[in-house]
Amino acid sequence: MSGGTATILGSGTSTGVPSLGTSYPPDYLADPRNHRMRASLLLRGPSGNVLVDCGPDVRTQLLRAGCMGLECVHLTHGHADHIMGMDDLRTFCLKKGGPMRIYADEPTQADIQRIFPYAFAPFPEGIMVPRFDIVTMPDSYQAGGLTIECVLVEHGPLAYCGVKVGGFAYLSDVSRIPAESAAQLMGLDTLVLDAVRIRPHPNHFHFDKAVEVALELGAKTTYLTHLCDDFDHAETEARLPAQIRLAYDGLDIPL
Repeated sequence: MSGGTATILGSGTSTGVPSLGTSYPPDYLADPRNHRMRASLLLRGPSGNVLVDCGPDVRTQLLRAGCMGLECVHLTHGHADHIMGMDDLRTFCLKKGGPMRIYADEPTQADIQRIFPYAFAPFPEGIMVPRFDIVTMPDSYQAGGLTIECVLVEHGPLAYCGVKVGGFAYLSDVSRIPAESAAQLMGLDTLVLDAVRIRPHPNHFHFDKAVEVALELGAKTTYLTHLCDDFDHAETEARLPAQIRLAYDGLDIPL
């Protein structure tokens, strides 16, 4: 089933932008698109919402997005900037009257159980903790009235479980796309793709590599995300091909 909207909740790298302890020119800070929370995505489907990654900014992100509920959470991998907001899911669990369904691969499941052991422990009645119904990441699943496919790519030494919904795909952390996954990504309407910084990075596409891959995959529009403070939004977009743009917090993309 198609329809719905993908909202970029955060377009920044693991430190966020502006980064702590860093001075910036006033003109840089004046552009709200240069203020980037940690990378995250909200899929708003015909019958519910799916959160892709749950980093430390998630409470602010979901309040800004006006999100009143979640059907499930899709975790792409277990790095801190993608899972450390999971305690904030407790109020959604209370609203649902049960655990939040979490789709994650086995290494990410182990990270969740290590970092949030209290979410699986017994507590007396009246104590509110998050509860997680963890499901091993399938090739595809139905949620929010959407068919969500997993796109497996490499993020340094880790596997990364990206998402594809119809003609839309999201890969916020990637250093290599295997041939089978590249075939899933050819000729999309919209691709959201990692481009962490200007100089090369061992675990991410850097700017030139991201542009190269975007042109190879041939999406009608590619948005670069997981951006550090190397990128001044307006200045960078001025030198990009018309079909490649920078993502920004709050960007809505039709599904």
